[in-house]
Amino acid sequence: MAFLSLFRALVLSSLAASALSARPYKHGLTPHFYDYVCPQALPAIKRVVEAAVQQERRMGASLLRLHFHDCFVNGCDGSVLLDPTPTIDSEKFAAPNNNSARGFEVIDQIKAEVDRVCGRPVVSCADILAVAARDSVVALGGPSWKVRLGRRDSTMASRTAANNDMPTPNMDLPSLINNFKRQGLKVKDLVALSGAHTIGFAQCLNFRNRIFNDSNIDKAFAKNLRSFCPRTGSNTNLASLDPTPARFDTLYYNNLLSQKGLLHSDQALSTGESALELVKSYSYNYEAFWKDFAKSIVRMGNIKPLIGNQGQIRSNCRRVN
Repeated sequence: MAFLSLFRALVLSSLAASALSARPYKHGLTPHFYDYVCPQALPAIKRVVEAAVQQERRMGASLLRLHFHDCFVNGCDGSVLLDPTPTIDSEKFAAPNNNSARGFEVIDQIKAEVDRVCGRPVVSCADILAVAARDSVVALGGPSWKVRLGRRDSTMASRTAANNDMPTPNMDLPSLINNFKRQGLKVKDLVALSGAHTIGFAQCLNFRNRIFNDSNIDKAFAKNLRSFCPRTGSNTNLASLDPTPARFDTLYYNNLLSQKGLLHSDQALSTGESALELVKSYSYNYEAFWKDFAKSIVRMGNIKPLIGNQGQIRSNCRRVN
């Protein structure tokens, strides 16, 4: 009898676990999605991200950027990772990504490790992007947050949508606000998520117009940038988005207050009253920035996810099954 009671308890426990693991398919994203199907998944992602960032600090910003560029194009569905095929118009060759988006090899490493520890492909590439973004921020000294999980992967990509939907480095504030509004995001989300530019670099091609033509730019700052970003050529030369490109701090916002935003779209945040008040607040209150950044990136991660029977769990993040 004792054995039968134990067997019955184990069966009921297993059924309960299965029910809980399946529940997110019906009710959207949840931080606990992999708790039962593969509890080793998130620690595996963290290990690979930490190793990649330790090897190259810039990689943290690159992985965070991939999550942004994925979510702003038809939702957070892993489409940015798809290589071109006769039927896939890869987003990798869209203007915001071409010769710019990077970190794909690290995502491949994460996928291989996660599938290994889980024993099969149960973690989507879209979820890997979301978790890797969080772990990259933490690895560079920034805040943590509970990533909502349960996304599935797209079987298509759209270079046209990537060209049309991604915010550009030359946008003014009204254009940025409208761009984020189309994704269901508010001004606070815009200013907080722009704080991702506290890490990483930008290419000369993306800030040339600002340093030669903008009036709201510190003269010494512009002069220094012109020394390696001339009017023609040197398109891929890099400049840091703030003075500490490998540390998730608030200097990005301090730069905006002293007219040292690298991109036109960065400095645009100081041109509107509501946005400027947030810039001022974040410049001296890192706790407010961290709190709002975490809330906003969770909201961004909830843009049109594929759930339930939509999409698939790709075995290879670069191609559909």
